[in-house]
Amino acid sequence: MSQVITDLKYAKSHEWARLLPSGLVEIGITDHAQHALGDLVFVEVPEAGRTLEAGAACAVVESVKAASDVYAPIAGTVVECNAELASTPELINQDCYGKGWMIRVKPASASALEGLLSADAYSAVLAAEGG
Repeated sequence: MSQVITDLKYAKSHEWARLLPSGLVEIGITDHAQHALGDLVFVEVPEAGRTLEAGAACAVVESVKAASDVYAPIAGTVVECNAELASTPELINQDCYGKGWMIRVKPASASALEGLLSADAYSAVLAAEGG
């Protein structure tokens, strides 16, 4: 069963979002997503300064199985990228909710996270998908 962290928000497309004390939102892919992809061999994240639209593709992860888009769970501006992923994409497989974070975003609005799923709601999505 996939790990779902209770203090995070989730998108149906299997991204997570964490509000940081600074007001930035840290974003990555979920445990379910990294398991489905398999061993990651390449990660491409957007550069700092890029404006993201909620629901639009913003990054790419490639595994030995396939390449997959990562979608922005919220609208905002990329402030920081996890540079370690360029040389060690497997960090996402090893610690998707910690060292495997992908980007940090300045949200476009204070209510940016309100449209995302709670841990319980995301768990229900996984159950419905058979995950």
